[in-house]
Amino acid sequence: MWRGVFHFGSFFPLFVGLMLVLAGGYWQRLRNWFSAATWRRWLWRLGWGAALAWVGSVAVFFWHIQHGYQTDLNSAGKPVDTILILGSGTLHCQASPTLAARLDAGIVQAQRLPQAMIMVSGGKDWRRDCTEAQIMSDYLRSHGIPAVRIWQEERSTSTYENFVFSRALLLQYGVEPEQGLLIVTSDFHSLRSARIAQRAGFSHTASATAETPLYLRYNVWLREYFSFISGYLLGEY
Repeated sequence: MWRGVFHFGSFFPLFVGLMLVLAGGYWQRLRNWFSAATWRRWLWRLGWGAALAWVGSVAVFFWHIQHGYQTDLNSAGKPVDTILILGSGTLHCQASPTLAARLDAGIVQAQRLPQAMIMVSGGKDWRRDCTEAQIMSDYLRSHGIPAVRIWQEERSTSTYENFVFSRALLLQYGVEPEQGLLIVTSDFHSLRSARIAQRAGFSHTASATAETPLYLRYNVWLREYFSFISGYLLGEY
């Protein structure tokens, strides 16, 4: 956050930590207040029960998401014509470590599938004039991918928009959604992105994943936990 990277996965743990420190300073007063009436004692127990249940659900989600969900190209059911690399934020108009890992994974797949076009998807970050798609395109070209193979989708600000706007752009280029699509994203993000892709109209998809750097891993897993919930509530899959 000090470097200017603000997202829920870093802010929420900081907020919870500060609240626990504050509660620790007034712990005895809190216990006395909750013990003063029967309904408060029940509220105290209910709060602890809810907190333990939530921590348990996060632990189950972390166990589930750690496996990643990379799938073989054959799972698409059709030849892959397009590689879609999803954006993941930038640092001062440069690829973040997570985004660079996705792009490196995309380069591997581009070499494996020389006939496939590459779509990079990502709009403007908060308080930035550059777009993720432009940064991603520059990165790919600097690593030997010809510019003629790269298409840029520069409007999206969420995973759902990545697929919706990319689908519209692919149609303009004459690529039907029923053709094979290879989604390149981070390991923790592959399961949700595949579900959103299906909802957005891509019926034949496979996934290639990039490993998340260790120092970011649990922050982004926590953010993904809430993203799964919000995606369900918003009807994204």
